[in-house]
Amino acid sequence: MADEKVADPGPLGLAAFAMTTFALSSANANLWKGAGVEAALALAFFYGGSAQLLAGMWEFVRKNTFAALAFTSYGAFWLSLYALYKFALPGGGTDTVGIFLVGWTIFTLYMTVAATKVNMAVLTVFVLLSITFIFLTIGAWGAGHATITHIGGWTGIATAIAAWYASAAGVINSTHGKVVLPVGPRG
Repeated sequence: MADEKVADPGPLGLAAFAMTTFALSSANANLWKGAGVEAALALAFFYGGSAQLLAGMWEFVRKNTFAALAFTSYGAFWLSLYALYKFALPGGGTDTVGIFLVGWTIFTLYMTVAATKVNMAVLTVFVLLSITFIFLTIGAWGAGHATITHIGGWTGIATAIAAWYASAAGVINSTHGKVVLPVGPRG
């Protein structure tokens, strides 16, 4: 739109989410024998956290409540995940990550309901993310369940691919001034 005060921050937020999700999910899926965790934590602070938080603020300027809440919240998710791992307080117990993830699972589930009115690309991201959080929450509970966490890693990789597609569609379609990559309109 010609009267927008800022460019569409959606592709940035989705790209930051996708890359950080891919790094952590590949570690959860055990693709790199643990090497993905450090990459994910670096991305969690600078790209997944900070860039998404900024994208969320710009979405507030655009009066896009859904995207503002999603990007700001998931930016905070990545920053808090970074803090959880880098500044872990002693005595947290075995359920610390599970408790952390169950809250994000609940948030993601109701955001998935809201995503039914956005487009199919974004809805796909949220459906896959809901599945990912469910597996990761179960995998993190108690002593941990490596197989369930690995499944969550693989669904997280699918989530990242869907988010990259939605990001690519946003930037490519905007740059070309026409639909090159369809997102499937909804609601």
